[in-house]
Amino acid sequence: MPFTFKRFHIDDSRCGMPVSTDGVLLGAWAPLAKAKSILDIGAGSGLLSLMAAQRSKACITAVELDPLAAADCLNNFSASPWSARLALVCTDIASYSAAQLESNSPRFEHIICNPPYFANGPQSDNSARATARHTDSLSFDTLLQCIKTLLADDGVVSLILPSESVAQLEAKLKHYQLALRGKLFAASVEGKVANRQILLLGHASNTFEATSIEQQLTIRQKNGQYSDEFIQLSQDFYLKL
Repeated sequence: MPFTFKRFHIDDSRCGMPVSTDGVLLGAWAPLAKAKSILDIGAGSGLLSLMAAQRSKACITAVELDPLAAADCLNNFSASPWSARLALVCTDIASYSAAQLESNSPRFEHIICNPPYFANGPQSDNSARATARHTDSLSFDTLLQCIKTLLADDGVVSLILPSESVAQLEAKLKHYQLALRGKLFAASVEGKVANRQILLLGHASNTFEATSIEQQLTIRQKNGQYSDEFIQLSQDFYLKL
């Protein structure tokens, strides 16, 4: 359903995944403010790209596989104040990565992604939603290989995953000469174990200067209201904060 933020509007009616707290959390927390070039992998409605455009002066490239989601994304870009800095490519990320490598194109200072994470189990009858959620559409191996190819030498990657999927991805980092540089543990409700993690990655060969190795964040208090820390993080985006 359509969702209006303070400075832009999202129409995600044809997207597999609607606007979510996960996306807002990633877009608001990722350390991308100083980046000059940003890649959004699996852009969907364009939420992360638009948040990145609001938070930075970067030129942003969004890659989205599904043509219907890409059409929504393009419309959202065109209606935003930052359309001149936003570009959309409708293709799969592996093909895009191969084309960029062949043309020796500049690599990206920041890569942001809310990737598919279910490796097995029942899939939604909605094919677009299944594609957005299951790794058979974008495996961790394919994602990490593309990150290795597309990330600048001193670049940073921000990914959000359910906590139960993190170990599987982290176990593959060394094979792609990538390393964990920082992490945010996010709990949905005060007092509960973190159910989401944002991972910061970089090339293993790079000496990375992180602001903090690990951070903690609670999204909602026990009474259901947003926590002060989440309000501070997201108040530039949500209308009612």
